[in-house]
Amino acid sequence: MDVLGQVIRKRSGIFRIVSSLAAVALVVGCARTDELYEGTHSASVGNLTAQNLSLREIAPPSRRQVVAVYKFPDLTGQYKERELVQSLSRAVTQAGAPLLIKALQDAGEGRWFSVLDRSSLESVVQERQIIERMRQQYRGEQTVDPDVLGPLMHAGIIITGGIIGYDSNMHTGGYGARYLGIGAHREWTYDVVSVNLRAVSTETGEVLANVIARKPIASIKDQGDIFRYVELDKLLEAEAGYSTNEPRQIAVQQSVEKAVMALIAEGTIRDIWSFQSEKAERAFIAGYRDELFNGLVPPTARYVAEPETQNASVIPRTWPVNRPASVRTRTNEPEAAPAPPPPTEGEALG
Repeated sequence: MDVLGQVIRKRSGIFRIVSSLAAVALVVGCARTDELYEGTHSASVGNLTAQNLSLREIAPPSRRQVVAVYKFPDLTGQYKERELVQSLSRAVTQAGAPLLIKALQDAGEGRWFSVLDRSSLESVVQERQIIERMRQQYRGEQTVDPDVLGPLMHAGIIITGGIIGYDSNMHTGGYGARYLGIGAHREWTYDVVSVNLRAVSTETGEVLANVIARKPIASIKDQGDIFRYVELDKLLEAEAGYSTNEPRQIAVQQSVEKAVMALIAEGTIRDIWSFQSEKAERAFIAGYRDELFNGLVPPTARYVAEPETQNASVIPRTWPVNRPASVRTRTNEPEAAPAPPPPTEGEALG
């Protein structure tokens, strides 16, 4: 009876272990199902990163800059890496221009840049042509009233660049331990994405400021398992794991935002634009230089040559010569000199 009791107790212990593992698996499975299908992972707009908050908290400038964005392409040409499968998906997002426009608009909560979206210029021009044709057809206008359709804005500075690098498996590693058939281990890999950002003068084509920003992309996998005999012919085997992959689109977004902050600093150093507060300007530049040179700022870095183009951001807006009063009230610019009257017949003949 004692032997029989020991067998029963052993089997009861095994049953409890297996039941516990099954219960844990069931709870985890139900939790993941709830998260996926019952609204835990719902759409949101408030997932701000620390990098985005830093971009928004930049001190205001002395004057808002009008800049144009055309393209911000993926220049890496890389595809996603998959084992034993050929993938046609790109390694990084192809939506560089929207990310750059959003980052420029977020700088200082929109106080730094007024952004002209030239990536959709064709659609804008086509819509303006529709307005002109409709007014010509239904109102008989040969020239559209500028109070209805004013001139397009133009920028003195073009913000351009691209995603210039995506390096896979820059760092890989892991660690783990096992004792009496019970073990756990962690594996991790780091990729790095790099972006370039340039401010180019519309007037001269000179590169006014040029920066590069990089962002590591982390992937971590944790796994644990049990593999042991609970009796001579009874084997207990169980495993569980969890992996976390940082979204590549978020990494590219943070790289672009960091590049915008660096471009603001470089532009301030080169006297392209300035801060409203000299104290805030000095603190921002000091922090940028300290990060750029890893805390060891060389003396030569304190004196940077300014670009040849002067007042690159100052481009006067185009207004019709005889613009209506309602249009004049939308700007503080001085009135353009009126066009001279056409010469009379006698003046034309000399």
